Amino acid sequence: MAAPDNLAIFVEMNTARIIAGIIVAATGAAIFATALLRVSAARDPYVEIPRDRYPVVGIDLSAHNGKIDFSRVAADGVDFVVLKATEGESFCDSEFTRNYGAARNSGLKVGAYHFFRFDCEGERQARHFLNVVDTLDLDLPLAIDVEDNGNPDDVSARLVADRLGAMINTLDRAGHKVMIYSNKRGISRYISGRFDDRPVWICSFTNPPLPAGRWTLWQHSHRSRVDGIAGDVDLNTFNGDSVDWTRWLAGFEPTNTMKHNK
Repeated sequence: MAAPDNLAIFVEMNTARIIAGIIVAATGAAIFATALLRVSAARDPYVEIPRDRYPVVGIDLSAHNGKIDFSRVAADGVDFVVLKATEGESFCDSEFTRNYGAARNSGLKVGAYHFFRFDCEGERQARHFLNVVDTLDLDLPLAIDVEDNGNPDDVSARLVADRLGAMINTLDRAGHKVMIYSNKRGISRYISGRFDDRPVWICSFTNPPLPAGRWTLWQHSHRSRVDGIAGDVDLNTFNGDSVDWTRWLAGFEPTNTMKHNK
């Protein structure tokens, strides 16, 4: 009668192994899920802004945002809008002219931006941008959007910076102030040490977005909602209060030399 006892022992041992395996697997799954949630939270494209400290609100738009009711946008507490005008050497945003007129009529402060192509000459990009915006009544400096996303990855950082410098110099000679938009990677690769005198419009989902307050505008959300716009919209803030904002628009000292972040 020894066989049944051995069989019972065998069953118990295997059952224990199965249960232990289930526990290990469940624990591993729980750890993985927690880590995934943490990574997802870290990449959440949204930062809550204390409006008592940063009261100026802005959005940036292109044709991808569809038809906009700018009177409702202005009534929803938005102070300024930066509109995509051009890209590369020939592309024009199909909604720019309409958006510019409607935003201006709504009373919003209006700016324009150019998406910088790494594989195009900087001076030619500048002249294309100027052909579209040079005669317009814009409140903000001309913005150049410099980022890896949407650009070829086989252009050296040095060549990108050289072409960007050529574009900036051309806009300078035309009498325009220039602001540079980028994320932390772009600031590190193409801007720092080369164009530190230019106002920075930073895309960042950490607070603060850059150390030592060296930013002028901060794009802190890709998933905000604003009345008059269908779907998610980018939300921006200005590095200062309403008085600083008025002074900056009037052409006083660049905001990224002010010491708001003490």
